[in-house]
Amino acid sequence: MSTNPGRPLRLPAAAVPAGCPSWSGEHPRRWLDALPPRWVPLPSRTGHLLTASAAAAAIAGLLALPAGWRPWAAALLALHALWLCVRPEIVPVSAPVLAVLLVVLRPGRLWPAAVIVLASVWAVAVLRLVARRGQRERALDAAGGITAPLPGAGRSLPRGLFLVGCGGLLFALGVAGIAVLPAHGPDAGEGARALPASAWLVAGLGLTALVSGLLGRRRATVLRAAAPVLRVLVREGADGDTEVFAADDTAGVRPLFRVAVMEVRDGDGQPDDPGGEDDTEELEEFLQRLDREGPGPLREAVLYGVPCDGAEILLFTAAGKADAPPVVERSSGPVRPLSEASVRRLTAEEKRRAARRAAYAELSRSAGEAVAAEAVAGEADGAAPTGVRQWRAGLLHRLCALLLVLWGSGFFWGATGGWRGVLGALAGFAGALWLPHWLAWRITADSEGLWFNGLRGPRHLPWDEIRTVACTTTELKVDSRRASFTPWSAAAPRWPWLERRFGLVHPHERAASEITALWRDPSLRPAVPADAGRRGRPLWPLALALAAGWTAALLFLW
Repeated sequence: MSTNPGRPLRLPAAAVPAGCPSWSGEHPRRWLDALPPRWVPLPSRTGHLLTASAAAAAIAGLLALPAGWRPWAAALLALHALWLCVRPEIVPVSAPVLAVLLVVLRPGRLWPAAVIVLASVWAVAVLRLVARRGQRERALDAAGGITAPLPGAGRSLPRGLFLVGCGGLLFALGVAGIAVLPAHGPDAGEGARALPASAWLVAGLGLTALVSGLLGRRRATVLRAAAPVLRVLVREGADGDTEVFAADDTAGVRPLFRVAVMEVRDGDGQPDDPGGEDDTEELEEFLQRLDREGPGPLREAVLYGVPCDGAEILLFTAAGKADAPPVVERSSGPVRPLSEASVRRLTAEEKRRAARRAAYAELSRSAGEAVAAEAVAGEADGAAPTGVRQWRAGLLHRLCALLLVLWGSGFFWGATGGWRGVLGALAGFAGALWLPHWLAWRITADSEGLWFNGLRGPRHLPWDEIRTVACTTTELKVDSRRASFTPWSAAAPRWPWLERRFGLVHPHERAASEITALWRDPSLRPAVPADAGRRGRPLWPLALALAAGWTAALLFLW
């Protein structure tokens, strides 16, 4: 991982429990040695959950359609790909039970191979659970029996409530679908076989979320009074998750595990003052964290709990700025240990992000210098800034919108029957709402600020309320200090190597540099306000025209 410049942000000595040991030296290495073998899947990021869910859906579809399996068997076997990733606690019970059902009922072709797969999945899950027990024992050994009461222990516990609610709803929907949809044999049509399998899969996903919420809530409930403590270093990763390091890894070289956390406010039990200055400062800090690229600074912290795969913890960390009190952060997701392979992937991703940031920073600097040179030339000619300035969608935006429409049409154009009409209507509705902005966005700068056109009409952003103007990887973004203002953005593809090779300036870079120059230097701003027509006209007539054209095409080609 990339090194962190300077020393970690210090935690006040009074915030460290008496006798709290540092997780350093041999203890973190022994904890890493307890990880399962490298071929055992250890999810380290949210994307792995999405991948496992997609794999479960694909496996269920393949078993229900080409292989002709019964819906319940196809869905239950497919769900083991998800459970192995996120809920290995289920597999030691579910895999033997399903294997017996496959042997007795034989719900489709290739069931012997499925039994072998279930045996392998069971073995991998057991290995992961055994390794989890070893991690727990070595973490307890590092703590040396030192425990301390948790800060803010009297607070209500929201952990798991969202998953319990969503899981219960999905499970109920899936069970209702199973009860309503008839069970068709292997000779039935694809749709008749796919829908029951989908209902079983939805019920299984709901059950997974429900179990995850209940387990997370039960494990977090243990952290209510006192827990083992360890001194560690933490930092916020580039994707928002918190990375935990050994206390002596002051360069941030090797994270031990990652965990999603949620800041615990009003830890003293007193309610916040809504609308006060503290809320405004917290909002500013949150927006700055969103704009930051790359990981945050290393901070000293006290870890409460026993870190291991799937555990719940609490962190008492140094604040991100000077003279601020320490921050209490409770895990909002399970601990996810990082194997050597995961660390290598994270390092490679961080290097690629750093290279992209450097390339875009150089392009932005070049565009800013070009704009500054034009401003100096205008001042030398004695020209006063009087005219209204505008930036609008160009040929690149319209070409991208056309290509996207053609690409998206292929998803439903081959459909037959009622599905073509349903998918076509959904695509037309989404396109009518979204395409007008891409085809005809416009920013107008006058003496009063910036004007943005939209479906219902123009929006106004005064100069002194602008918070940021930036050109990111593919987007031009403008945001306000006013919380009620929805950030404005426009997207277009970029190729940094092509821009550097031929000395091109991307339209978004030029617009961001010019708007920033006007924002920073009031003498460059237009001296007159724009009339109503130039501030931006509503885009809803264009949306209606696109919707009408799309509807006519659907009726003509039906």
